[in-house]
Amino acid sequence: MSSPPAHEPVIEVLTALRANVMGLTETVLSTVDGLAVASDAESVHPDSVAALCAAAHGLALRLAHEVGGGPLREVVTRSAGRSIVIETVGDRALLTVVGDDGLDLVALRRELHRSVERLEELLRGDTPA
Repeated sequence: MSSPPAHEPVIEVLTALRANVMGLTETVLSTVDGLAVASDAESVHPDSVAALCAAAHGLALRLAHEVGGGPLREVVTRSAGRSIVIETVGDRALLTVVGDDGLDLVALRRELHRSVERLEELLRGDTPA
């Protein structure tokens, strides 16, 4: 996986997240309209994941609104052998993580919060790269 040098701090966050959570296999950061920004992924196509997650996020937003829910925080999909979590990063980005059957959900919750905060800072330009 190669990314432009400007994405290096974002890639570092994605790589650290994957390293710190057992069973986490792929990460993709994308815009809410489905464009891949950066990824730490080997077996998924980041552009396809970004587009599909934007669609899933849009449907989940509509569903949350329909049932009277507040702001959408995450979308979770579980299938045989895979878990996918789509986490909002501010108002304009999504962090998608893919895990296998061994995904440590406790560690994921802990690390996701830190990673999302750091990504929000980087995307806003609040911290030096």
